[in-house]
Amino acid sequence: MLDQLRALAVFAKTADLGSFRGAAKALALSPSVVSHHVSELERHLGLPLLYRTTRKLALTPAGARLLTSARTMIDAAERGLDEASGHRAEAKGTLRLTAPAFFAETRFARDLGAFATAHPAVTLAVQFTEARVDLLSGGLDLALRIGTREDSSHVTRKLATLHRVVVAAPVLLEQHEPPRSVRDLAAMPVVHLGARTPELALVPPKKKTAVTLGYTPRITVDSAAAMRELVLAGVGIATLPEVLVRRDLQGERMVHLLPDHRVPELPVYALWPRNAQRATLTARFLEFMAPRFEKLFA
Repeated sequence: MLDQLRALAVFAKTADLGSFRGAAKALALSPSVVSHHVSELERHLGLPLLYRTTRKLALTPAGARLLTSARTMIDAAERGLDEASGHRAEAKGTLRLTAPAFFAETRFARDLGAFATAHPAVTLAVQFTEARVDLLSGGLDLALRIGTREDSSHVTRKLATLHRVVVAAPVLLEQHEPPRSVRDLAAMPVVHLGARTPELALVPPKKKTAVTLGYTPRITVDSAAAMRELVLAGVGIATLPEVLVRRDLQGERMVHLLPDHRVPELPVYALWPRNAQRATLTARFLEFMAPRFEKLFA
């Protein structure tokens, strides 16, 4: 039984990473040993678990069914080990994560510093980018994401809700009539985030359904921080995270358009691989950051 349990863990890692070589590197084994474990498991079951080609591996139907059970087993083992020793031991190691670029313009960076101070044996490596970097190919332990949750085998946890607002600079409103409805926004130039669909969606007062307006962007960028600067320069209106423009609105450098309308909210969530090598460190990080995220996006 112990041999089969070991082989199951090796098989799950191979399936998650899509190659014997990748699993070997993650498990500190040789590719031949990884291949041997999977082959022995297939021999024991009398079933093929992986389709092998020169370029990649793919799960057979039997392999896909077994992978679900293998992940359940490994998750249970990880939780047991974490409960038995993880919270008593000092957090240490390197945690590599990615976060939306505009997080760097908020209190999030200070929260990272607070975590580092609380856990001096932990090294953080953070990528701030609007691009959705693949965790496995990017060598990352954790991703912080906004929007629709991805359909993947990774684990997700909602951390907060992102509130957004449609804003403009006062100088732009000197050139256009202040909008009274979503349709009025069609006459105004728009600064667009390239990763999103070019449309404005707002829920009118006392309504549940959003009114959606398509547009042709005046300028498209790949950074929410750049969008903010362009709005301040009077280039156009934009839908931006409220947390990013809160001070601009308070200082009257921006105007909240149609404040009685609501932009549909987006979830802020964490995403990390199943069977993560640094599962305990990831759990510590999320435990520390979760209440801070709630305050950040309140």
